[in-house]
Amino acid sequence: MGTIISGGTVVTAGDVGLADVLLEGEVVSALAKDIPRAGHELVNAKGCLVMPGGIDPHTHLDMPFGGTITADDFKTGTTAAAIGGTTTIIDFALHQKDKSLREALDTWHKKARGKAVIDYAFHVSVADGRDEIIAEIPQIIETEGVSSFKVFMAYKNVLQVDDQTMFKVLKACARHGGLVQVHAENGDVIDVLVNEARAAGRKEPKHHALTRPPQAEAEATWRAIRLAEMAQAPLYVVHVTCAMAADAVSEARKWGLPVYGETCEQYLVCDSSDYERPGFEGANYVMSPPLRGKADQSALLCKLKNMDLHTVASDHCSFNHAKQKELGRDDFSKIPNGAPTIEDRMAILFHYGVNAGVIGLSSFVALTSTNAAKLFGLYPRKGTIAVGSDADILIWDPGAARTICAADHHMNVDNNIFEGMQVTGKPRSVFLRGSKIVENGRFTGSAGSGVFQKSAKFFPIQL
Repeated sequence: MGTIISGGTVVTAGDVGLADVLLEGEVVSALAKDIPRAGHELVNAKGCLVMPGGIDPHTHLDMPFGGTITADDFKTGTTAAAIGGTTTIIDFALHQKDKSLREALDTWHKKARGKAVIDYAFHVSVADGRDEIIAEIPQIIETEGVSSFKVFMAYKNVLQVDDQTMFKVLKACARHGGLVQVHAENGDVIDVLVNEARAAGRKEPKHHALTRPPQAEAEATWRAIRLAEMAQAPLYVVHVTCAMAADAVSEARKWGLPVYGETCEQYLVCDSSDYERPGFEGANYVMSPPLRGKADQSALLCKLKNMDLHTVASDHCSFNHAKQKELGRDDFSKIPNGAPTIEDRMAILFHYGVNAGVIGLSSFVALTSTNAAKLFGLYPRKGTIAVGSDADILIWDPGAARTICAADHHMNVDNNIFEGMQVTGKPRSVFLRGSKIVENGRFTGSAGSGVFQKSAKFFPIQL
């Protein structure tokens, strides 16, 4: 017996229309105007949108950072993601300089296996440019099913790599079908600004933003693009926050370069004034790159509307205010960077994008699911509703309103940077490979039901 989702408006990145969707086993087996009901369970989706499950291409679960570990592991983080409408995440296996890329990947497999309740894939960060590390890149692509590699241009003396290392990674990925992701901020300049602020006794959270200006992000974005151009390599710029960096991405694409850009929902609705919140509450908004101004919010929304930016990710990196964010109470540079965002990613973009008339329904699906699947080697298995695709289905109630608050979210953390925001549109039901895992805000799936998804090699694509 299969499951027919009937009466809803099916939305993909290319089409919108009334249709029935038949789920049999783990895949979509039919998509038609009127599928015969006999022998199948019927799910009435009248008045709802039927979309592919969300794909979040940027998460940090069970990750060490700044002397602590993120509050969400693969169980709590993926449960919250599922309730928010996401059925696949792509997390980062962080490489350490004295170890191999394979060891990093093995570590993250152990973190996720048996805990993740939705499907997952990995990116691998590269911490240094030793010959043996660069030589691992084609092996990881060919044998491990991981085709995306991240380099950091920030976090000096911790994660930051030099231009030589980045160029080596770009060249290796260009040769072997990999996609390089870059955290673009000028870490050397930021290090100077941070040390100056600390020496002057400036300790409040707002100085996190003041020492990481948008110019530092824009300069690094342009530099990464030029290095990728010289290496003849594709480039994916993560968490773009400001107009200057977004302009760099769109300009590069006008030149015909395979450059892709990601932003995050927090940069669309939160801004630098949040660092001025009373007490130490501003610490909850410390992330890198930092929140920008209102004008940057408008610029990012415009870029999404024109598809000059291609994905909206959560960059979920959760820390409790108590005992974790408070590590930096006397020194803003010691505040763990990140925020809990995985659960509200799709609702925020739907409300402030679709409901606000900025983007259409197909663009919403492209930005939250399809484009990530295409960029990271999961399409058409993931990211669409089509015969033969995984039955990762989201039944979305566009009229359901709620107020976001930490008291009833499902992330394992004591704060929510979207606290008090009223949004309209939320999941009613979520299916993972044909099995219902969420119903009316309640997780109904099985622990550890998530499966690792191998990513195919990257080929430049038009988005």
